[in-house]
Amino acid sequence: MINPEISDYNNAQSPSDQEICTMLSLVIDQELEHAENKIWHRHPVWFLEGNPIVGYSKLKDSVRLMFWSGQSFDEDDLKTEGSFKAAEKRYTSREQINIADLKRWLMKSQQIQWDYKNIVKRKGELIRLK
Repeated sequence: MINPEISDYNNAQSPSDQEICTMLSLVIDQELEHAENKIWHRHPVWFLEGNPIVGYSKLKDSVRLMFWSGQSFDEDDLKTEGSFKAAEKRYTSREQINIADLKRWLMKSQQIQWDYKNIVKRKGELIRLK
Protein backbone atom coordinates (compact mmCIF):
# COMPACT_ATOMS: atom_id res chain seq x y z
CA MET A 1 0.00 0.00 0.00
CA ILE A 2 1.34 3.40 -0.95
CA ASN A 3 2.17 5.70 1.95
CA PRO A 4 -0.16 8.75 1.91
CA GLU A 5 2.93 11.01 2.01
CA ILE A 6 3.94 9.60 -1.39
CA SER A 7 0.50 10.35 -2.80
CA ASP A 8 0.85 13.89 -1.44
CA TYR A 9 4.27 14.19 -3.10
CA ASN A 10 2.84 13.01 -6.43
CA ASN A 11 -0.14 15.36 -6.20
CA ALA A 12 2.13 18.35 -5.53
CA GLN A 13 3.80 18.00 -8.97
CA SER A 14 2.78 19.69 -12.22
CA PRO A 15 0.10 17.74 -14.16
CA SER A 16 2.56 15.97 -16.52
CA ASP A 17 5.04 15.18 -13.72
CA GLN A 18 2.14 14.02 -11.54
CA GLU A 19 1.23 11.48 -14.25
CA ILE A 20 4.81 10.18 -14.30
CA CYS A 21 5.07 9.98 -10.49
CA THR A 22 1.68 8.30 -10.11
CA MET A 23 2.46 5.70 -12.78
CA LEU A 24 5.86 4.95 -11.22
CA SER A 25 4.44 4.66 -7.70
CA LEU A 26 1.64 2.32 -8.79
CA VAL A 27 3.92 -0.04 -10.72
CA ILE A 28 6.65 0.01 -8.06
CA ASP A 29 4.15 -0.66 -5.28
CA GLN A 30 2.52 -3.48 -7.24
CA GLU A 31 5.85 -5.18 -8.01
CA LEU A 32 7.41 -4.61 -4.57
CA GLU A 33 4.31 -5.47 -2.56
CA HIS A 34 6.27 -6.35 0.61
CA ALA A 35 8.50 -3.28 0.52
CA GLU A 36 8.21 -0.42 2.97
CA ASN A 37 7.65 2.91 1.22
CA LYS A 38 7.95 6.42 2.58
CA ILE A 39 9.28 9.88 1.92
CA TRP A 40 13.03 9.72 2.58
CA HIS A 41 15.27 12.75 2.08
CA ARG A 42 12.14 14.47 0.68
CA HIS A 43 11.55 11.84 -2.06
CA PRO A 44 9.47 8.65 -2.43
CA VAL A 45 11.64 5.58 -1.72
CA TRP A 46 10.90 1.85 -1.35
CA PHE A 47 12.94 -0.29 1.06
CA LEU A 48 13.48 -4.03 1.53
CA GLU A 49 14.53 -4.88 5.09
CA GLY A 50 15.57 -1.28 5.66
CA ASN A 51 17.71 -1.11 2.52
CA PRO A 52 16.74 1.53 -0.08
CA ILE A 53 15.92 -0.16 -3.40
CA VAL A 54 14.16 2.31 -5.70
CA GLY A 55 12.82 5.82 -5.60
CA TYR A 56 12.10 8.83 -7.74
CA SER A 57 12.49 12.56 -7.50
CA LYS A 58 11.47 15.67 -9.39
CA LEU A 59 14.41 17.36 -11.08
CA LYS A 60 14.30 20.70 -12.85
CA ASP A 61 13.57 19.20 -16.28
CA SER A 62 12.42 15.63 -15.58
CA VAL A 63 11.47 12.96 -13.05
CA ARG A 64 14.41 10.73 -12.13
CA LEU A 65 13.79 7.09 -11.31
CA MET A 66 16.72 5.73 -9.31
CA PHE A 67 17.76 2.21 -8.38
CA TRP A 68 20.35 2.16 -5.60
CA SER A 69 21.97 -1.02 -6.99
CA GLY A 70 21.11 -0.32 -10.63
CA GLN A 71 24.66 -0.33 -12.02
CA SER A 72 24.74 -4.05 -11.29
CA PHE A 73 21.57 -4.76 -13.32
CA ASP A 74 23.41 -4.83 -16.69
CA GLU A 75 20.75 -2.62 -18.32
CA ASP A 76 21.77 -0.19 -21.07
CA ASP A 77 18.80 2.13 -20.46
CA LEU A 78 19.86 2.80 -16.86
CA LYS A 79 22.58 5.44 -16.60
CA THR A 80 25.23 5.68 -13.87
CA GLU A 81 24.29 8.00 -11.01
CA GLY A 82 26.78 9.08 -8.37
CA SER A 83 29.93 7.33 -7.16
CA PHE A 84 28.41 4.16 -5.69
CA LYS A 85 26.22 1.56 -7.46
CA ALA A 86 23.13 3.64 -8.30
CA ALA A 87 21.66 4.02 -11.78
CA GLU A 88 18.85 6.18 -13.09
CA LYS A 89 16.32 6.70 -15.86
CA ARG A 90 14.80 10.13 -16.52
CA TYR A 91 11.31 10.82 -17.82
CA THR A 92 9.64 13.94 -19.20
CA SER A 93 6.29 12.27 -20.05
CA ARG A 94 4.29 9.27 -18.88
CA GLU A 95 4.45 7.80 -22.40
CA GLN A 96 8.21 7.32 -22.03
CA ILE A 97 7.72 4.77 -19.24
CA ASN A 98 8.17 1.26 -20.61
CA ILE A 99 6.25 -0.88 -18.13
CA ALA A 100 7.99 -4.12 -19.17
CA ASP A 101 11.41 -2.52 -18.60
CA LEU A 102 10.30 -1.06 -15.29
CA LYS A 103 8.99 -4.43 -14.06
CA ARG A 104 12.23 -6.17 -15.12
CA TRP A 105 14.32 -3.55 -13.29
CA LEU A 106 12.13 -3.94 -10.20
CA MET A 107 12.60 -7.72 -10.30
CA LYS A 108 16.37 -7.20 -10.52
CA SER A 109 16.21 -4.68 -7.65
CA GLN A 110 15.01 -7.50 -5.40
CA GLN A 111 17.61 -10.00 -6.66
CA ILE A 112 20.64 -7.66 -6.77
CA GLN A 113 21.23 -5.53 -3.70
CA TRP A 114 24.16 -3.62 -2.28
CA ASP A 115 24.01 -2.80 1.43
CA TYR A 116 23.21 0.91 1.57
CA LYS A 117 21.55 0.54 4.97
CA ASN A 118 24.95 0.09 6.65
CA ILE A 119 27.11 2.29 4.40
CA VAL A 120 27.70 4.89 7.14
CA LYS A 121 28.65 2.20 9.66
CA ARG A 122 31.12 0.83 7.13
CA LYS A 123 32.55 4.30 6.43
CA GLY A 124 31.38 4.39 2.80
CA GLU A 125 32.24 0.80 1.91
CA LEU A 126 29.48 -1.03 0.02
CA ILE A 127 29.12 -4.78 0.21
CA ARG A 128 26.87 -6.94 -1.92
CA LEU A 129 23.89 -8.48 -0.12
CA LYS A 130 22.42 -10.42 -3.04
